[in-house]
Amino acid sequence: MIELRQLKALTVLRETGSMVRAAERMHLTQSALSHLFREMEDRHEQALFVRKSRPLRFTSAGLRLLQLADDVLPRVAVAQRDLARLASGQAGRLNIAIECHSCYQWLMPTLDTYRDNWPEVELDLSSGFHFAPLPALTRGDLDLVVTSNPDPELQGLHYAPLFSFEMVLAASRKHPLAAKKWVTPEDLAGEVQITYPVERERLDIFQHFLDPAGVEPADVRTAELTVMMVQLAVSGRGICALPNWALHEYLQKGLIAQLRLGEQGLWSTLYAAVREEMLGQAYLADFLQTARDTCFANLNGVRAAENGGHSL
Repeated sequence: MIELRQLKALTVLRETGSMVRAAERMHLTQSALSHLFREMEDRHEQALFVRKSRPLRFTSAGLRLLQLADDVLPRVAVAQRDLARLASGQAGRLNIAIECHSCYQWLMPTLDTYRDNWPEVELDLSSGFHFAPLPALTRGDLDLVVTSNPDPELQGLHYAPLFSFEMVLAASRKHPLAAKKWVTPEDLAGEVQITYPVERERLDIFQHFLDPAGVEPADVRTAELTVMMVQLAVSGRGICALPNWALHEYLQKGLIAQLRLGEQGLWSTLYAAVREEMLGQAYLADFLQTARDTCFANLNGVRAAENGGHSL
């Protein structure tokens, strides 16, 4: 007998290319996931993938099961969505605000997929850069806010983790810092910091790296778009801190140098903030799952968040 969770595990392993990352995505220990695959291999009396191969290589049996998974799992998801829609008995509304400029890279494909799956849900998207979206969420003006900065002062909100990501530093390949693998806050004291035009306390590079060390950059320059920030860095007009996924295409083209912020890196978690009273809505739960699936399938360098969500 082939179980859905086994097929799902195989697809996650294919997407992540790593037992460690696959276990994180499925919220399992690595040993538990290994046991699951061993059970499958024992049942089918053959290996499903070549262990310790880089990149991970599936056997003919593994590829056949993946083919089955690609056929079956989407159909199961559609059936589950239809049942949830029937049970909810309502269309619903999702007014979304986003506090992350670079998040448009994954949010727009998420919305496209979601519209196809839930055409009856009223969707609206606005930028949260020029107003305070979390208070608007508590008032009911919004239904979901994408943020990396939960506000403990606001009651009645639930923060559902989407994924964790690393903030990294982008600099010209000719920049003196480009020879380093990681930088200290003091390394950035004489640099021009390029940021999005938002309050300083909403920027991870200040909140979690420079300010705790009491370090002030030589100057701060703002740019509205990620591509503008990167181009300024490429031309040597400053340095900028961005999510690791936002720099992937520029690294592939050899246009930029990427450095870790601190020896262990600066990691953050992106959340979908919603009102607690909305948690039982099927259309909201499916949006969160669609967002996670889209991100893990398309963003490089992200990983599953460690916690399962919390309310403040």
